[in-house]
Amino acid sequence: MSGPPRRPVRPPSCALVGAGPGDPELLTLKALRLARRATVLLVDDLVSDAVLAAVLRGRTKPPRVVHVGKRGGCRSTPQAFIERLMVKETLAGERVVRLKGGDPFIFGRGGEEAQALRAQGIEVEVVNGITSGLAAATALGVPWTHRQHAQGVMLVTGHAQDGAAGPDWAVLGAAAAQGLTLVIYMGMARLAAVQQGLSTAMRATTPAAVVQHAGLPQERRLLTTLGRLAVDARAAGLGSPAIVVIGDVLQGVAAAHQTGAVGTLFAA
Repeated sequence: MSGPPRRPVRPPSCALVGAGPGDPELLTLKALRLARRATVLLVDDLVSDAVLAAVLRGRTKPPRVVHVGKRGGCRSTPQAFIERLMVKETLAGERVVRLKGGDPFIFGRGGEEAQALRAQGIEVEVVNGITSGLAAATALGVPWTHRQHAQGVMLVTGHAQDGAAGPDWAVLGAAAAQGLTLVIYMGMARLAAVQQGLSTAMRATTPAAVVQHAGLPQERRLLTTLGRLAVDARAAGLGSPAIVVIGDVLQGVAAAHQTGAVGTLFAA
């Protein structure tokens, strides 16, 4: 007699989960569910304490939390080490969740991690999160696109890979000048060069803004113009992590804050 049919053996799996910009209320239900089921939680530096507390709340047996910091301009955990750790713990039978600030697939190196996992026969589940570039625009009270001001949006990193050339800001400026909103991640360390390159194709009066710590209680927002971007950001003491938004969609920001002055710094 044959016994009951065997259940197919599922391959090991690992989740790359977007934690959003820092407000735990912006976590998706799926992100929260998977993170709360984890036995090993690998947490980025940009995951807020409030998000981590929400994930751990109510757990009778907390997961092993491993902080694997990744932040531009700061000492970071090597990416290769993170990938090896993810593979090792998953193959050991742990329910591994890589909790990443923003969205795993928008400048979050989620693509590299997914490749490393799949190369070892591990299934990958990706849960999107609200990216900080979108949170920054929302904090300013504007969309990425507005049919009167922008027909599209470009997401660009100002942090080039080691040994690689950075973006050609003059070319990007020429594209943005055709009616696109430019959203720059990790660009604060090179802000003067970014401004100089964009200014070859964009007018100096193009509205620009910097949002530091988007979505967090310590959020700060600067409204300025492309021509004054670097000097005003420096005067305001703004640094990483921050998002730079440039484009005509920002025309409504001054009105929303009841001021027409550039170089104006707003607290959250």
